[in-house]
Amino acid sequence: MQYALVDHQRIEARPKKRGKCEMCGSLLIAKCGSRKLHHWAHFRERNCDPWWENETQWHRDWKNLFPKECREIYHVADDGEIHRADIKSSTGIYIEVQHSSMTDQEREARENFYKNMIWIVDGTPFKNNFDIYHMLPPPNSKMAKDIVWAKAKRHMNGANAGMFFRLSDNPKETKATLKGGLLHSMREVKEELENAYDGHHQYDWVRPRGTWLDSKVPVFIDFGDCYVVQLMTYDESKLRCVRLVSKQKLVHDINTETKADNIATRFYKIEK
Repeated sequence: MQYALVDHQRIEARPKKRGKCEMCGSLLIAKCGSRKLHHWAHFRERNCDPWWENETQWHRDWKNLFPKECREIYHVADDGEIHRADIKSSTGIYIEVQHSSMTDQEREARENFYKNMIWIVDGTPFKNNFDIYHMLPPPNSKMAKDIVWAKAKRHMNGANAGMFFRLSDNPKETKATLKGGLLHSMREVKEELENAYDGHHQYDWVRPRGTWLDSKVPVFIDFGDCYVVQLMTYDESKLRCVRLVSKQKLVHDINTETKADNIATRFYKIEK
């Protein structure tokens, strides 16, 4: 934990300090070794929140992007169940910052508990298995309405560069039913696509952590770049895609929007 109560004040761990857990009231000991991230730990019993995981510098860096009063916020459900969220924005959006793998059951439990939430997932452990391919037009654009994209996969160089079918070539089909026909190349639409581009891409995730694909709330993967990767479904063809969202934009929207689903859906000038 980053914070404990010391003399009724929330403070970060300091050498030889003792504090009190805000959630259960138990004694906390400051852990401040030279090789470990400074943190608070329960003196005897295990952590009082079963959803807790060891905090890394990556966790701490994300939490530190938000004001102190938004970090490690306790949420109590109507039935009395209580958990400690990594971050809760001033607008009411919960953010869970997740490094380790997770079962479907725990993911679903957290989503049902917090409801208005997003995931930020550490993608560095599987970065080499995650390939981002060609640009896609905005799903609701006029250009996209006539196109069904061939699924990109590792080692499929044609589809990875961008190949598609046109509904206008197959008037009896829909996006949900069209599986074949005359293939078109990205070269035909490259200029139009570049002008319409808003961050969508095809991708392939080799040996995916499937629970994130089934999430009912927005999932953003952090690969250590200046942007995060949002997992999405593109259109009625059920094509999986990603959208690149700058970290600055993500943090801004978390602190501005009141609904998690609205993050990165509206575009306006961000004041520096």
